[in-house]
Amino acid sequence: MTKAIRYDKTGGPEVMKWVDVDVGEPGEGEVRLRQTACGLNYIDVYFRTGLYPQPLPAGLGMEAAGEVTAVGSGVSAMKVGDRVAYVARPPGAYAQERVLRADQVIKLPDAISDEAAASIMLQGLTAQYLLRRTYRVKAGDTILIQAAAGGVGLLVCQWAKALGATVIGTVGSDEKAAIAKAHGCDHPIVYTREDFTARVREITNGAGVPVVYDSIGKDTYTKSLDCLAPLGMFVSFGNASGPLPPLDSSEFAGRGSLFFTRPTLFTYIAKRADYEAMAAELFDVVSSGKVKTSINQRYALKDVGQAHAGLEARKTTGSTVLIP
Repeated sequence: MTKAIRYDKTGGPEVMKWVDVDVGEPGEGEVRLRQTACGLNYIDVYFRTGLYPQPLPAGLGMEAAGEVTAVGSGVSAMKVGDRVAYVARPPGAYAQERVLRADQVIKLPDAISDEAAASIMLQGLTAQYLLRRTYRVKAGDTILIQAAAGGVGLLVCQWAKALGATVIGTVGSDEKAAIAKAHGCDHPIVYTREDFTARVREITNGAGVPVVYDSIGKDTYTKSLDCLAPLGMFVSFGNASGPLPPLDSSEFAGRGSLFFTRPTLFTYIAKRADYEAMAAELFDVVSSGKVKTSINQRYALKDVGQAHAGLEARKTTGSTVLIP
């Protein structure tokens, strides 16, 4: 037997339980992992609270890193002892051991530590598709990233800066503003005391930005639209403050023929070739030093309730890893 986090009803952090589970042997096309680090993401909160429903009882967690301890029949690309990481569905990464399909797992280069991998598989691949595929940021662009001091935010700030963009980011405090600025955010805006739309217009001399990356949702939706230049793109990739209101297409017409997209990582990595290429680009930009991981909180996996409470209270910065 091994240990994992499970929950059998939705609710607060207290619904998560540290229980015994039977992992079993890998079947055809599968691998078994001994996990050394697990990532924490806001999507885990969405599942725990029921915003994103799944059949219960269930596990939580979308990403982890570790070592292959067994391979099933038909698996030739991996062997026992390989260091690997993944972002995968269904949730269940909060565990000491796990069996997964081999095609859900990516080998780690030596330059990427287990903890770094566990902190960037979801957030880093999200930053990759946002900046390189959803709206392909280029030198000279000025972009707006909401929650700039969060896990995805700090990665986006650094990566966009490396691409030659000017980065505007919203944060909730002076402390977070300093963190964002240290990670490449040219213009951190403390939204609790500043009107971020007015500041974006001021910074861009009234022009607005070509893209807004927004993971906050309900609380920032309308004002994010007001930051966009004509033909700009509103990228909604999360709902930390709650889901968006029903969309009125006239809002996009009236603000200058705007584009709207609600991307998901699992659409972008659905093809194995895309998953591998995106991970390779992510690992390259991290190992080169252009993007540095920011693991600012560590918890024992069994104490994940404390980690969720801090995340929901917006007390965290950068990434959090859970140690099984």
